[in-house]
Amino acid sequence: MPMLTVRNLPDEVHCALRARASRRGRSTEAEVRAILREAVLPEGRVTLGTLLTTVGQRAGLTEEEFAEFARRDMSAARPFDLE
Repeated sequence: MPMLTVRNLPDEVHCALRARASRRGRSTEAEVRAILREAVLPEGRVTLGTLLTTVGQRAGLTEEEFAEFARRDMSAARPFDLE
């Protein structure tokens, strides 16, 4: 798992993080992970699968047409020869 080092964090911010973590029963490190997760992966975000399903529904695809995607050839595609 990747590591992250934050340099030059002001003492005031570090103390506030420690206090926030303590109130939530977490370590400071766990609190920072939670803050970052909430910042970059907010609840309610649209995932690619959800987006593609919505596009298919708006296009009016039938259940049979949706099922056809599951039966498609999943082998690696061959590169195009452009010459």
